Amino acid sequence: MLGLSTLAKKIFGSANDRYLAKLEPKIAAINALEPEYQALSDEALTAKTVEFRGRLDNGEKLDDLLVEAFAVVREAAVRALGMRHYDVQLIGGMVLNDSSIAEMKTGEGKTLVATLAAYLNALPGKGVHVVTVNDYLAERDAEWMSKVYGFLGLTTGVVIPGKTDAERREAYAADITYGTNNEFGFDYLRDNMKFQREEMVQREFAFAVVDEVDSILIDEARTPLIISGPTEDKSDLYISIDQTLSQISEDDYEKDEKSKSVSLTEDGTGRIEDILRADGLLKSESLYDYENTAIVHHVDQALKARTMFERDTDYIVKDDKVIIIDEFTGRMMDGRRYSGGLHQALEAKEGVTIQPENQTLASITFQNYFRMFPKLAGMTGTAATEAEEFADIYGLGVIEIPTNVEIARVDEHDEFYRTSNEKYDAILKDIEEAQSKGQPILVGTVSIEKSELLSAFLKKKKIKHQVLNARHHEQEAFIVSQAGRYGAVTIATNMAGRGTDIQLGGNADMRIAEETQGIDDPKKTAKIEEKIREEVATEKQKVLEAGGLYIMATERHESRRIDNQLRGRAGRQGDPGRTKFFLSLQDDLMRIFGPERMDAMLVRLGIEEGEAIIHPWINKAIEKAQQKVEARNYDIRKNLVKYDDVMNDQRRVIYDQRREIMDSDDVSETIKDMRDDVVQHIVESRIPPKSYPEQWDLEGLQEDVENTLGLHNISIKDWSEEEGVDDDTIIERLEIESARLIDDKATQYGTEFWRHIEKSLLLQVVDQEWKDHLQNLDHLRQGVGLRAYGQRDPLNEYKTEAFSLFESMLHQNRETLARLLARVEIAPQVSPADVMPSPPAPQVMEANHPDPSAGGIISGDTSAGPVDMGDVDANDTSTWSNVPRNSPCPCGSGQKYKHCHGNVGGNGAPFAAPASNPFANVGRNDTCPCGSGKKFKHCHGSL
Repeated sequence: MLGLSTLAKKIFGSANDRYLAKLEPKIAAINALEPEYQALSDEALTAKTVEFRGRLDNGEKLDDLLVEAFAVVREAAVRALGMRHYDVQLIGGMVLNDSSIAEMKTGEGKTLVATLAAYLNALPGKGVHVVTVNDYLAERDAEWMSKVYGFLGLTTGVVIPGKTDAERREAYAADITYGTNNEFGFDYLRDNMKFQREEMVQREFAFAVVDEVDSILIDEARTPLIISGPTEDKSDLYISIDQTLSQISEDDYEKDEKSKSVSLTEDGTGRIEDILRADGLLKSESLYDYENTAIVHHVDQALKARTMFERDTDYIVKDDKVIIIDEFTGRMMDGRRYSGGLHQALEAKEGVTIQPENQTLASITFQNYFRMFPKLAGMTGTAATEAEEFADIYGLGVIEIPTNVEIARVDEHDEFYRTSNEKYDAILKDIEEAQSKGQPILVGTVSIEKSELLSAFLKKKKIKHQVLNARHHEQEAFIVSQAGRYGAVTIATNMAGRGTDIQLGGNADMRIAEETQGIDDPKKTAKIEEKIREEVATEKQKVLEAGGLYIMATERHESRRIDNQLRGRAGRQGDPGRTKFFLSLQDDLMRIFGPERMDAMLVRLGIEEGEAIIHPWINKAIEKAQQKVEARNYDIRKNLVKYDDVMNDQRRVIYDQRREIMDSDDVSETIKDMRDDVVQHIVESRIPPKSYPEQWDLEGLQEDVENTLGLHNISIKDWSEEEGVDDDTIIERLEIESARLIDDKATQYGTEFWRHIEKSLLLQVVDQEWKDHLQNLDHLRQGVGLRAYGQRDPLNEYKTEAFSLFESMLHQNRETLARLLARVEIAPQVSPADVMPSPPAPQVMEANHPDPSAGGIISGDTSAGPVDMGDVDANDTSTWSNVPRNSPCPCGSGQKYKHCHGNVGGNGAPFAAPASNPFANVGRNDTCPCGSGKKFKHCHGSL
């Protein structure tokens, strides 16, 4: 008997079917316009863009233009590319315009689909972002599709690593901008570290189309983007701790592969303590005493590096570096680093050069970055299994779009073996059999190690093949494009080459580009091209007769989506093909997440060696294992975004405040309000409300007034002895006196010049305190989880304490600024240009990848190149006005100018400290005189 929901589906169709049915009238209308637009000249077709923009200006909405705009793009694509959008591609474009995810199978032409929604949404002139998974695809798609956009009078930009700020600004100013999620996200963070609005490269967000949306918004969303700067070098400590960990045995720790966690046993802790004590690294008796907190952290990370991370699976060692391997694509993530000291622990383990740890300067998750777009859409071949997450986190629906031609691929049942050896024997036998008839084979593996193991087996059998993994990624697109050639055998890790179609017989265009490289003779080129196209056509026919592309997978992935992506590489556009998964009980997925008694049950069933099992119960067990992992990973991402939402609210406040400051020519009113708040706070802290005069701390208040407000010529004691003077009177007088001090400075140095000083210092103080706040939040986040043991909700605790820290940071901003402005003195020879150059954003050292369940960073260098400093005399500061901030200081200290005499509040030009200034002769590593407890270079010396 049919269930009620099943019966309703049979009668009314699924929600997906009903949605698609609603689009049919629009498809018919677009098709009806085709003859009319075919008759237009190129100029008339291009002029449609101007017409559409005019209609938008007159009040029409984007959806009113959809039918005509899509018809125009279809015709432009025919003329510019020789490609005509199928009806299913028009449906895909409408789904994207409707802020949803278009699930389209591999080979259905998603790149072309994006042009429809991108063109329509670019008409208002606010810009469209098209987000791809790697730089190769960003460049390829931008170059390819710009022919369509250019034909219609729109501009196209592309953002890839290595571009200057000016080039990036130009790319973002284009109507449609292609780039990767990392580049877009890091540009957003870098923009919010700039000091002048005109230096920012991005404009306001409008519409983003995310290609391979599941990879970017699901897989990579476990990794926040982080920009960081270096901290002190602790290389020796990492090496010592690693050597300590090398002396323990498996009995000294317990590891849980499901949760990727490891901890020392009681015996293990004792052994570690003995070794650390002998090496002089333990500051007290117990490892877990408060004094040893830092050591515990390093021990934990070294233990994790040694037990949970495998070379050639999680990372590779290349060019004296530990490079992370993306677990979903198998690609090297050069430039990204694990945070929290884990990467340094891996470097110590592998004996390569240890890079210093980093401090977070700015960070954001992909979830919060992409949720800033008022309109967001995506496309991929596999999204349905993650529909709940897309809806919960991004508010995106998933629409499955039918294929243009019915799928002819055959998905065979999984073959299940007891041991890995039996499984590999079966795989090799199948490869030999398929290759003997010329059928091309793509073998998917889950790690570099396993791809190379299989390669070794094939070499023994003298089977010619290509290996594509993180070690051989340079030719990725070319190798994958030729995987459909007659008799080809290609081994690839996971989804290597994603975004490149595998064409039966090989990809003629890529072969032509490869084989004609460096040949200038047009006749020779034409001859090679003709020969290649003939070969491809012949090979395609032979491959079709052999049964099309054969996809073999050596394991199931943790995510069903990744398995579906691999399957989807065969059977594009109605091509024949087949897929099969080979599994064993020794596979990681089954070993960690599978039923515990399965092996015993198989033995009981009398399974003989080499015999494959094909049974629905096995498939169900595997699917349940995958669902367990997917649920766990979803929880990690959901938890990550909950914590980042707390920081996101604070990030918005700070970034909005920075923009307001940058857009304002005069921030004196803002600074006056901040100074008045400081006055009120210091008076209230020394004169409690409704207290008697004898309870007032007048000495402390006098000290605060001198140190913080720079007022040395007033006596609080004398004021208090006047009749009728209360705390409100004192506050009022202090506000007047501090305002007079600042007004005198403005008169002394010139009002316009002083406004420059105020604005520059305000921005720098906000940035310094925000950086310290991020570090405090990092520490809070690491420790707050332990509060669950006290029956308290870690998230609520984090929210409460993060808010308190934020309030404290805002107060510190006000107090630091008041103190600096009261004390600052300016050398007479300094001009506004010297004081207010465009201060560079903090140098980004490297891209960071916090732990597997957290996030990452990007490398770049914002230091200036060589600049002509003219005639600079080391002994005459008046000749130093042209020294760039990043050049060595002329005084000979060996430091950069900006960290020495160019240091705000420092010891020379452009800001000269007055003789009474307690900061005048403070060494950079001395404790700051302000009383913060920090080193001078990390406090007032950093400005």
